[in-house]
Amino acid sequence: MKYIFSNSKTLNEALSLIRDSIERYGIKNLATEVVGVKEAENRITAKAVFARYSSPFYHSAAMDGYALRFRDTLSASERQPLQLKIGSDALYVDTGDPMPEGFDSVVMVEDVNIVQDNLEIYKPATPYQHVRVIGEDIVATELIVPENHKLRAIDRAAIAASGIQEVEVKAIPKASIIPTGTEIIDLKEVRNRPPIPPEIIEYNSIFLKGMLQEAGAAVSVRDILRDDLKELKSVISNEALKSDIIVIIAGSGKGAEDYTAQAIEELGELIIHGVSIKPGKPFIFGIVGNKPVIGIPGYPVSAYICARLFVIPLLEILTGVSESQEETVKAVLSRQLSSQLGVDEFVRVKVGAIGDRIVATPVGRGAGLIMSLVRADGIIRIPAESEGYSAGTEVSISPVRSLNNIQDTIVCIGSHDNTLDILGNYIRKRFPTFYLSSAHVGSMGGLLALKRGEAHIAGIHLLDEKTGQYNSSFIQKLLPERKIVLVNLLYRQQGLLVLRGNPKGIQGFEDLTRDDVMYINRQSGSGTRLLLDKHLKELHIKPSSIRGYDREEYTHMSVASAVLTGLADTGLGVYSSAKALGLDFIPVAMERYDIAIPQEFMDKDNIKAMLSVIRDDLEFRSTVVSLGGYDIEDMGKIVN
Repeated sequence: MKYIFSNSKTLNEALSLIRDSIERYGIKNLATEVVGVKEAENRITAKAVFARYSSPFYHSAAMDGYALRFRDTLSASERQPLQLKIGSDALYVDTGDPMPEGFDSVVMVEDVNIVQDNLEIYKPATPYQHVRVIGEDIVATELIVPENHKLRAIDRAAIAASGIQEVEVKAIPKASIIPTGTEIIDLKEVRNRPPIPPEIIEYNSIFLKGMLQEAGAAVSVRDILRDDLKELKSVISNEALKSDIIVIIAGSGKGAEDYTAQAIEELGELIIHGVSIKPGKPFIFGIVGNKPVIGIPGYPVSAYICARLFVIPLLEILTGVSESQEETVKAVLSRQLSSQLGVDEFVRVKVGAIGDRIVATPVGRGAGLIMSLVRADGIIRIPAESEGYSAGTEVSISPVRSLNNIQDTIVCIGSHDNTLDILGNYIRKRFPTFYLSSAHVGSMGGLLALKRGEAHIAGIHLLDEKTGQYNSSFIQKLLPERKIVLVNLLYRQQGLLVLRGNPKGIQGFEDLTRDDVMYINRQSGSGTRLLLDKHLKELHIKPSSIRGYDREEYTHMSVASAVLTGLADTGLGVYSSAKALGLDFIPVAMERYDIAIPQEFMDKDNIKAMLSVIRDDLEFRSTVVSLGGYDIEDMGKIVN
């Protein structure tokens, strides 16, 4: 006898056919709608969400205490306490109060004495001590969440904190479940009697509806259909007009009364009939009225397996989100994590799989930094009896993203550029299962992370003063034993950021030594810091002569925010950050920004996806150019 499923597909073939068919029919993208942030729980973003306002929106006290001018406190010491007049030189503030005009520091109540009408302090205050500065949490125009992102409560809170009231999301996919079978009866039929052979209570639709709802669909269950080809075709045609996906239970075999495959073939295109899995072999997939139609076996275990393997992934294709649940993840810490004894601390971390290790990198630890939760993959608990963990320690992580996403995450550690956010969004847009996670530690820090096996890629822009070339000599020096591929991302303008109109009249690096100019620096080891130091050396300017040289930020947007909000008069950054926040820009250099990729990662699917976006996505390139200050002539080219 001829084997009735001789044309069965393998599991991978079936999944590929489903993906390709959705792409071929152009039905991957759902309609979109605008909803209020408060009502958008678990909705999928149709567009990236960028902050409207900075948060906090004003400088505020971070502690109960007294607002001071830090310059007034420079002479304070234990031996010679300083007294400041309360009401003029010291003003009481509660946590969260706006900082009084002209005051730039807060001393805590417990660190002072009140002597008559004077405040007595015992050490100098530092600039913006115990002050939550504008943009400390969220900087206006920065990416909050990318496209194809499932909005959690914490995401919606961050969006609201930036002043956004509505978001554009994908419409909730509508799924229709059609139970079939002449012998099938509804549960209500056995309220007062047991089933009569050959009756079978229909219960598959109960767990199928729950699974589809958990995957984000709005589900309707049709009345049970008897085994009749004409009636089945009529119902499929009607459901195709109002649903995004149709699931038919039973009738998927090749028996005399199994009509699902025939109905799909006569109404549209039958693409799959039979998959080499057990249970679940009589699986069907086709397209009717530009809507995917799935036929699954009537046996409950087979139905469940097919739903897990095919129906849920199909919904994920339509919504652009793929998630799974894991309780704990073991990971290796990329750097030392210290903590205070006697306090249970919960530290947010980014997590990615590097080779055969899962590596965790801590993100922001501030209590007010909501974006540290938005960006985190998981949370580490440091118990009260511990002072922390050393680098290389294996720790347990409670994920806030699924382990699948962690495994598919591209870990980028290195220099910051605004384009990385855009790149991450387009990777998610084109390849919804992949993430780009970037940690900003500077170009040198990125190369060292590659050396220690803590990252897949590093963004770098290191100028060799001797050769005038970028990046290659540093790789040869720091990673002589590794084959590193340098892929150019762009050339970018670096310059001094100043307020619109340049009120301080800053023209170049020589002006940084002026008494009335406050500078904001990038962190040690960053390419921007090295660029500054190079110019200072050439001009014979001592770093110690620059007010603010020792105050560091980790991103160009943070530098731009500091200038915009008055924390500094100028800082070195890329043109796109100046344009984003409406600052003026004094050009200094056009530099090459590359992505360093160890050769062994070049064949990874997520790295190939990233390179595909960089090299082939015209929309991505156009978006980068629109940021301003970028040259993409060599984007995607290997430059070493």
